[in-house]
Amino acid sequence: MTGFSDSAQAMSLVAFSAVATITLLLCVMTGPDRDDLDEFYTGYGSLSPMRNGLAIAGDYISAATVLGTGGVIALCGYDGVVLALSTALSLMLLMFLLAEPLRNAGRFTMGDALARRMPGRAVRIAASAVTLAALLPLMLVQLAGTGQLLAFILGFSGDSLQTGCILGLGVLMISYAAIGGMKGTALIQMLKMVMLLGSGAVIAVLILQRYDWDPGALFDAAAAQSGVGPAFLHSGLQFAGGPAPRLDMIVSQLTVVVGGACLPHVTMRMYTADSARQVRRSMSWAVSSVVLFVLVITVVGFGATALIGRAVIAEADPQGNTAYLLASRAAFGAEVSTAETLLFTTVTTAIFLTLLASVAGMILACANSLAHDVFAARARETTSARREMTLARVSALAVGIPAILLATLVQHRSLQPLVTLSFCLGASAIAPALVYGLFWRRYTRTGLLCTLIGGSLVVLLLMPGTNLVSGSPVSAFPEHDFNWFPFTTTGLVSIPAGFALGWLGTVISGPRRSEEQRRQYEAVEGWILAGAVRRGE
Repeated sequence: MTGFSDSAQAMSLVAFSAVATITLLLCVMTGPDRDDLDEFYTGYGSLSPMRNGLAIAGDYISAATVLGTGGVIALCGYDGVVLALSTALSLMLLMFLLAEPLRNAGRFTMGDALARRMPGRAVRIAASAVTLAALLPLMLVQLAGTGQLLAFILGFSGDSLQTGCILGLGVLMISYAAIGGMKGTALIQMLKMVMLLGSGAVIAVLILQRYDWDPGALFDAAAAQSGVGPAFLHSGLQFAGGPAPRLDMIVSQLTVVVGGACLPHVTMRMYTADSARQVRRSMSWAVSSVVLFVLVITVVGFGATALIGRAVIAEADPQGNTAYLLASRAAFGAEVSTAETLLFTTVTTAIFLTLLASVAGMILACANSLAHDVFAARARETTSARREMTLARVSALAVGIPAILLATLVQHRSLQPLVTLSFCLGASAIAPALVYGLFWRRYTRTGLLCTLIGGSLVVLLLMPGTNLVSGSPVSAFPEHDFNWFPFTTTGLVSIPAGFALGWLGTVISGPRRSEEQRRQYEAVEGWILAGAVRRGE
């Protein structure tokens, strides 16, 4: 049941090659001029709300989300569904709380939004450092997963072939970011979302058809095949064995909700909207797309367990990352026609495109931050647009090459700690900085730096002690046990710490500095909250 036919493998290989070629050509055709920064960073805000919304959803739904969340649903049932719902809730939080103020306060990067009130090189460097720290782990997960995914689909084994896939596709992803800029990567994200949602919806329909369109029957069948019975449909399975499983689950979901949508490769899409009305409409399309994805991944995840069995899924991959593909293959039954092979090839191609698009968006966000907030900000008056564009493209190489090399080193380890690390940094450093920076009148530069640096350090200090890193058979280092912080995420301590450090840094700045910041904020409050003045004016 875990094997794929020769025809499916051959068609998938052809489809992968075609997609890689077509998407690279799209990036070349839509690439910006050499001296047009607005086109490179924002695509001139020329995307319609529907297309921009699909691009936002595409950046938000990474390959780690598709494969990882589907795996958690297939292995842990109810807990996986809660995780999927948390991803949708996270984007809703961004839509209702941060989207418009971000678009109004920023121009190209998160550093622009934070430096609007508190200009200075230290703020921009700190924002860039946190951007890199939050996105690099996710890039490693996507790149390392590329080799594993292609090996699983195409049926080859051997470290050298998997490493070759990571190297080749990593170069392709760097090219997307460096050549296509915001508009080129947006086109890839749109294509990815259409293929992912379209093929996933068909697979979900095929699975429901097997159970007479009765979701209850599907859930019961999944529970029967899970090996744990009714516990599969109740909370706690994913976090069983910890000292406080319910608390661990609540904090894990809170980390996803608070941190997921604040990651820089998602928030950078806010700057591509040309008006407050457009950003609202774009976010409506993005949330709708993510909600549809949650419904699809829930059916496919339960379908994987019901049709294949939890033990087979865990045997193929202890993290369940292949559950989505196994469910897609099992939905066709024993006899597979040419049409079904074509559909399965579409599913695998959608996953492949998700990998490409996810890393391209993250590389672009990191490259933009390095070029705009670190290098060009050092001499803004003397740096020409063409030079900054060159810096952005060189930065894509500077970010992408180390990410590729690191991915080859971690490809055989459990990658879940890296995903969790990114979300924890988003929730503990970036989210407090954005909330305080956009809404708290007395927030000072010292408070901002304490939030970004202090929140990140708390996460980095606690993360090695979590049970994802050691102390369990599915941890990154199962042969060791230095699990002194026995929770899945650091959020229990790091999220309150991020907000508290921002408050403390503001308090120790003194009342005079806080009063200065209040006056400065009031001068731009209408701009930030209501878009009273257009960006760039």
